[in-house]
Amino acid sequence: MKRTWPIIGVKDVAASTKFYLSLFGQEQRPPHHDDFDMITDADETVLVCLHEWGGHGEGPPLQSPGNEAGNGVLLFFRVDDFDAALERARSLVSHFEEEPAVNADGPGTMEFKLRDPDGYYLTVSAI
Repeated sequence: MKRTWPIIGVKDVAASTKFYLSLFGQEQRPPHHDDFDMITDADETVLVCLHEWGGHGEGPPLQSPGNEAGNGVLLFFRVDDFDAALERARSLVSHFEEEPAVNADGPGTMEFKLRDPDGYYLTVSAI
């Protein structure tokens, strides 16, 4: 099996950790490090890694956020608790980029779109 570990640059690892744990209905906890954290599923599958801009890594893409929110990355998450995720998302953001609807051009499942605290564009879709 192969898996991706998406790593995104964030301003505040603790705030982003709180956001993603809340969105996925997971127990709140502090980040594993001040400049890096991994959000994992119950089976330890990595969902997303959070890397502080200019933190410990030397990779150029994470040295500065640049001028574009989200740095050109789109994150797509499929969840098995869509209705609960929708309610959690409503408590995290003031508005959605797109309200819940069936994606007829894609998987044909319900999805909604929002932005995280760093401006990354997220799609949350039912499995």
